[in-house]
Amino acid sequence: MSAQPTLLQGFGAVVRRDLLLAFKRPGDMLNPLFFFAMVSTLFPLAIGPASEQLIAIGPGVVWVAALLSALLSLNGLYLGDLEDGSLDQIVLSPQPLPLLALGKTAAHWLVSGLPLVIVSPVVAVSYQMPAGTIGVMMVTLTLGTISLSLLGSVGAALTVGLNRGTALLSLLVLPLAMPVLIFGARTVSLAAADDAVAAGIYFLAAYCVLALSFAPFAAAAALRISND
Repeated sequence: MSAQPTLLQGFGAVVRRDLLLAFKRPGDMLNPLFFFAMVSTLFPLAIGPASEQLIAIGPGVVWVAALLSALLSLNGLYLGDLEDGSLDQIVLSPQPLPLLALGKTAAHWLVSGLPLVIVSPVVAVSYQMPAGTIGVMMVTLTLGTISLSLLGSVGAALTVGLNRGTALLSLLVLPLAMPVLIFGARTVSLAAADDAVAAGIYFLAAYCVLALSFAPFAAAAALRISND
């Protein structure tokens, strides 16, 4: 009789499975990244090379592009599992459903959120941001994209299988994501002006911990409701 997998093994198996599926569909993984890069780099071309204007609008543009890019990829978080029938297996698994939902969220961030953080310095150069500001932007984007993936997992679980679920998902996630957008963009703007940024980073970190505390359980409850 084989031993039941540990919690860590179950979590790792979900992450590994979703990463393998994502790499088999590179278009789904690259579309949000291309959207982020295109939206972010078109603004400097339209506004012109004035450094004061670019530095002033850069944080807001980058954060709005990151938020919209995250929304593009959220609808497919559980949709593929619903279509191939594996969502039933996930819900009925002996492993805790919140842990499996957290694993799928972690894989989603590794595929969609982490690439945005890695590409963001290249985008920041087009806005003539100094090196210190770029570092702050990467920190805020890391915390912010983790929060967006966690919040999005709840919305995706609530809307999985619904017609026009993408629009409803956006309506559910955007109000919760507004604090992340406001504090993220403002913190980067303060860094560009050489002001203190610790308060903004602490807020984003606290928001990320709060989302990590409740989102897996809310997503698990939503999956059970959607699967009935």
